[in-house]
Amino acid sequence: MSPTPAPAVLYAYAKCSTCRDAVKWLRACGVQFTEKPIYETPPTLGELRRMLAFQGGNMRRLFNTSGIQYRERGLAAKLPAMTEAEALALLISDGRLVKRPFLLGETFGLVGFDAAVWGKAL
Repeated sequence: MSPTPAPAVLYAYAKCSTCRDAVKWLRACGVQFTEKPIYETPPTLGELRRMLAFQGGNMRRLFNTSGIQYRERGLAAKLPAMTEAEALALLISDGRLVKRPFLLGETFGLVGFDAAVWGKAL
């Protein structure tokens, strides 16, 4: 008998309508997950590295590019010159910079909510 996979971890912001839509969708589909508040407990370095691998190494996909903090810090111009370590350290330091919802499982990693994409991955 194979071990039961750990539930996915969903990092979300309660006031974000897209995050709420993702939670409703996951529950409707019967997907087991643990929800964490992304601002108070951003993803760990290990989780960010795993998500980065699921995103094909595209660091920009991990950032909330439409967020105020991203714009205020001028990250659109700065991110291409950052090392991976610098970019990941920035994400760890401020959960508002992380693209949400952020769903990480053993065999998948999804950022932003698109029901069609999530349906294929799950």
